[in-house]
Amino acid sequence: MKEMKFYGTALPSIDIEPYPGKLIVIEGTDGVGRSTHVALLRTWLESIGYAVLDTGMTRSVLAGRGIKDARTGHTLGRLTMQLYYATDFADRLESQILPALHAGFIVLTDRYIYSAIARAVVRGADPNWIRSIYGIALVPDAILYLRVQSAEELASRVLASGRGFDYWESGMDLGLGDDYYDSFIVYQKLLLKEFDRMKGEYNFQVVDASRPVKRVATTLRGSIKRLIETEPLATESAAKETLKTDSKEKSPDNRPAAPKPADQKPSVP
Repeated sequence: MKEMKFYGTALPSIDIEPYPGKLIVIEGTDGVGRSTHVALLRTWLESIGYAVLDTGMTRSVLAGRGIKDARTGHTLGRLTMQLYYATDFADRLESQILPALHAGFIVLTDRYIYSAIARAVVRGADPNWIRSIYGIALVPDAILYLRVQSAEELASRVLASGRGFDYWESGMDLGLGDDYYDSFIVYQKLLLKEFDRMKGEYNFQVVDASRPVKRVATTLRGSIKRLIETEPLATESAAKETLKTDSKEKSPDNRPAAPKPADQKPSVP
């Protein structure tokens, strides 16, 4: 069981109590392969008996759809954008991440607060102000930062994927280049620089993502294997039963009830 630790002040609705799960963040810039590795890690962890929840930016019930719609129209103001993303994070933290951790799940999150901070700072937000907004964030058990060697490599991956450049991921709102490609390169260089500043501050575990997918996946598995072997975690069936029970048994103020004791963890190959 791990004691809750936040970067600042927790949301007022949060019960500050130990949890048996693990919060693992996969961070990195656009096109680095985060989603691919989250999917691979979930499949691996579930195959060896762990209950897993994966989440990521813009997936909250409260704000996710609104952010996606606003992004499509290219009309988000910079301050509105940051507050919208913070709302999305707060909702997911309270309604998805914390209940799963209390039930003994391994929570894999495709990005956390660090991408939001980097994007905000690159767009001119005060670094202290944006960090104070995300003071509600629970300190993760591990932050695995996928780092490539250059922005040009990221651009090559986007072109190879065939999905094309995204307006916001290319920083087109900042007027950094004459076209999507040039703007993407400049914007991603700024993000890489900001992530590198945060490495020591937030204790990132840097993973060389320029290597083949299989080698990166092996590295990520090794890091997570060492983490989950340190303390017992709930088996998949026990964790899901606990989460189901907690969703039914609410306290008077509608917060989840205290988690049931976790079973002994399965062995990790």
